[in-house]
Amino acid sequence: MKVIKFSYWKTATSSILPCLRLSLRHSKKSFWKPLSCLKMRWVKKLHAALLKAAQRGVKAEVLLDGYGSPDLSDAFVGELTSAGVIFRYYDPRPRLLGLRTNIFRRMHRKIVVIDDRIAFVGGINYSAEHMSDYGPQAKQDYAVRVEGPVVADILQFEVENLPGQSPARRWWKRHHQAEENRHPGEAQALFVWRDNEEHRDDIERHYLKMLTQAKREVIIANAYFFPGYRLLHAMRKAARRGVSVKLIVQGEPDMPIVKVGARLLYNYLVKGGVQVYEYRRRPLHGKVALMDDHWATVGSSNLDPLSLSLNLEANLIIHDRTFNQTLRDNLQGIIVNDCKQVDESMLPKRTWWNLTKSVLAFHFLRHFPALVGWLPAHTPHLAQVPPPAQPEMETQDRVDPENTGVKP
Repeated sequence: MKVIKFSYWKTATSSILPCLRLSLRHSKKSFWKPLSCLKMRWVKKLHAALLKAAQRGVKAEVLLDGYGSPDLSDAFVGELTSAGVIFRYYDPRPRLLGLRTNIFRRMHRKIVVIDDRIAFVGGINYSAEHMSDYGPQAKQDYAVRVEGPVVADILQFEVENLPGQSPARRWWKRHHQAEENRHPGEAQALFVWRDNEEHRDDIERHYLKMLTQAKREVIIANAYFFPGYRLLHAMRKAARRGVSVKLIVQGEPDMPIVKVGARLLYNYLVKGGVQVYEYRRRPLHGKVALMDDHWATVGSSNLDPLSLSLNLEANLIIHDRTFNQTLRDNLQGIIVNDCKQVDESMLPKRTWWNLTKSVLAFHFLRHFPALVGWLPAHTPHLAQVPPPAQPEMETQDRVDPENTGVKP
């Protein structure tokens, strides 16, 4: 792990996005931005900051998910590429009957790296619904700003693992090796990711290890909760040995199917001693967790089949008592003020139909990783947007020799 200096944001506040623009304004060398979603209203300010950075010589590269950011105009992108910004889409595809077809194996990471010095990691998209002034539907979400040696690890990962363009690597050189911590300190961080090659279950394994090692308390807040059987079993097992296991899920989800899926698991979790809370103040988009008084994670990975078995994800695992307490204070406040605990009266009735649905859900979760292998295999590609073509200038040297009507 690496010693870090960090700041921490939750939404709905507007602090992280202005901070990102401020960091970009003071950037000197390079800017990397793999993001899953950009929406037009708030991205105009980022567009202006990117443009100014590129014009003063900063090397800027942007990678956007083709599913999450399909509607940026040619003029919007063209102005950036004309200034020298390298702009790529991850796995862009045409719509079929008006529907987006690239929902599987998305680039779901939300990472920004500036000057080998500052990194932002979390679940926050650069869009209006992640801003506090969006209104009651502004999403509750989390991200961290970090400094220190871990930033070099994140940048190295981005350079070496640019999706779709990674060079073939020998099997003994496939795993990225983080450098040893150069400045030991109290706050340490580990950057972990999920891909569809050698790191298919890295994030899930860190969750499982955390649940196995927990002694007193675990709090998980996750927007899309429909995990695999191993993680569900680990949560119940931790609760049964006396650990306080609290799970915060969406009570007012942006997609109704999310609530249906989570509720299929309520009986199994609550009967096993897990305390389940539905967050009802606004849509929840966060993907965070903490354990005891030192372990925490913030990132892009949901605990659902798409994030755990298909999408490209990235999380930061942080060992620090101060950070852990800050996150705990926020989550405890949410539980007290904005959540309703799932009690016996809210559990689905144990009818034959509900029992059948639960059994089918469990078997689906247990075998989903294997089922994914049956999906049509494809290598997602990156499409780099070229700068707009400039019209050629007519000069004296380029007069058409066949045009005899033109005099020298």
